[in-house]
Amino acid sequence: MTSSIIPTLTILTAPDWQDYELLDSGYGQKLERYGAYRLLRPEPEAVWKPALPEKQWRDIHARFIPSPEENGGHWEALKPLPDRWQMGYKGLKFWVQTTASRHLGVFPEQACQWDWTEQQIKAADRPLKVLNLFGYTGLASLAAARAGAFVTHLDASRKVVTWARENQQTSGISETSIRWIIDDALKFVEREARRNSKYDGLILDPPKFGRGPKGEVWEFYKLLPNLLAACRDILSEEPQFIVMTAYAVKASSVTLHYALQEITNHLNGQVTAGEVALQEKSAGRILSTAIYARWSANSNPKSR
Repeated sequence: MTSSIIPTLTILTAPDWQDYELLDSGYGQKLERYGAYRLLRPEPEAVWKPALPEKQWRDIHARFIPSPEENGGHWEALKPLPDRWQMGYKGLKFWVQTTASRHLGVFPEQACQWDWTEQQIKAADRPLKVLNLFGYTGLASLAAARAGAFVTHLDASRKVVTWARENQQTSGISETSIRWIIDDALKFVEREARRNSKYDGLILDPPKFGRGPKGEVWEFYKLLPNLLAACRDILSEEPQFIVMTAYAVKASSVTLHYALQEITNHLNGQVTAGEVALQEKSAGRILSTAIYARWSANSNPKSR
């Protein structure tokens, strides 16, 4: 059982990308390469000066112009840019595109979690059932399925689940290895508990705010404790791992550490926590993008 009072925090990066680069950041923006295309997006964490000259920042295909409101804005194309294009990571293939938000369908910093998830599944040396909540375009699900797990992928948006299924086909992942669910996360987990359904691995990426397919409201601070309590009820007798990431919330990784510790304190294993980050190509600075916590049944879980 985990009994640490003051957690040790770790910064995770994703150094193995070929199709993505954080080229530079500064003045509240980040300059990135997605495949062959250079894009400029807002980044409040980048409070420093850019390292690259201004001409490098002007040599872009598109930039996201935020609206005065907290959410919203639009993309401005400066060079020819396809509606969508394909990228890859360690054999996984997937589609990216500029969307109505600043996001493109992949969070490159999450590659460290995909790698870790695959390591956990392979280390178990047995068939695992994995539940991916708030699964978005499915890259964590694809990584888990490729490692040999049977995955239940859940998201509230039919559009992104369709996108995720396209990524499954593009990556050549077996259609029988992933079950696709469009539902409210909390309602689904509560129903699974009543059905006595059990999972060996959990992947959670809860947003700050969201809506379910029937208008259900998700609020991180109000409903995360309920969701985690329900998740405890669907853990198998021998769970292997849990990984949780949170973006754009006013919480620290210590918060997630203790939240995850509470639902795993009856299990043998280890909770780790910290920040998920990208490292610049230009100056090597670390740009923090999210906080995370993860639990592993392995006594010495691998980290990236």
